Amino acid sequence: MSRHYDVESVRREFPVTRRMLYLDSAHQTPLATSIKEALVRFYEEGNELAGPKPVWLRRVEEVRARVAALLNASPSEIAFVKNTSEGMNIAANAIPFQRGDNVLLVEGDHPNNAYAFLNLKRRGVEVRFIALRGDTADAGTFEPHIDGRTRAISLSHVTFHAGHRFDVSSVGKLCAARGIDLVVDAMQSTGVIPLDSRELGATILGSGCHKGLLVPQGLGILYCQSGRDELLPAYMAMSSLANPPQDYIARHDNMALRDDAGRFEIGNFNLPDIHALSASLDLIERIGVANIEAHLYDLGDYLIGHLDELGVRLVGPRDRSLRSPHIYVLDLPGEGWAEYLAEEQVRVSPERDGIRVSFGLFNTHQDVDEFAAIVRRRLAGARS
Repeated sequence: MSRHYDVESVRREFPVTRRMLYLDSAHQTPLATSIKEALVRFYEEGNELAGPKPVWLRRVEEVRARVAALLNASPSEIAFVKNTSEGMNIAANAIPFQRGDNVLLVEGDHPNNAYAFLNLKRRGVEVRFIALRGDTADAGTFEPHIDGRTRAISLSHVTFHAGHRFDVSSVGKLCAARGIDLVVDAMQSTGVIPLDSRELGATILGSGCHKGLLVPQGLGILYCQSGRDELLPAYMAMSSLANPPQDYIARHDNMALRDDAGRFEIGNFNLPDIHALSASLDLIERIGVANIEAHLYDLGDYLIGHLDELGVRLVGPRDRSLRSPHIYVLDLPGEGWAEYLAEEQVRVSPERDGIRVSFGLFNTHQDVDEFAAIVRRRLAGARS
């Protein structure tokens, strides 16, 4: 049982839990039945009604408003993109870097955040990787490395490889004080941890929707701070324009961009996934992100207790204030352990420092007990 919501009723939404021990939500969450049904309804509309596009586009704006509420943003600050990587590339190309400027990143953070900025080296932008000292990154991590040419800082809110939870708010305050842009990869946070775009102080925040937001791959959300008209898209389409030509003829004198995040949207939306996101938000809003976070922290505490009994080291922070609620890496070699767990019908991910266990809103304390028993059996065989 959960102290925070009826996890058993939520669990019934995820049939995969009857087939395997699914502990891999930081990779991708399984599809909930209600979300699958939303996709089916969308395709039925396309099949039976030849695609009621005005209706679909109205729903896009409804979902945009709900995403904005999730991030404590305004709908005009939200764009729909493909994934986190596209969001990070939009950010890297939108910030008006000049030759000789530099950007600060955490060494070992997600590579698709880094490559978006490393690609700017051809424009003379320097990328500085800052080594992580201890179990967090905060304003003090970056401040000694800022100089007169530092234009931006980019980092994850939660790391994918060991579940570090960085103090993004302190970095946001530092950036505001120094006139630096802050780009945040929130892929591992959205839908798992309450996010407040104002409190974080991000210029741009990007996230895919296939993890904590429970949607199939191919949809991402992008927050862009309002009033930042100097942030320009690398690509332009009719949808980017303040006044799209009604006659569909491009003209030199009609290239003014939208003054909101929509200037980063290119062409048609991923309409199926946006319909899926609407159903996902129904589920997440009903439970409450704060309740999801609290439940996952409880599972993490319970897992750490089992690991201590088993003598298995946790890679990454133990303290709740420094760790994510849902990502835990066990100091077990990926080779051998990954195969064993797969044979036992346990879904996890091998990571750079061991085996990553990542919880979803449907996991239970019983799941943790079962996982610990499976690990115990192999350890006992190895030690006998």
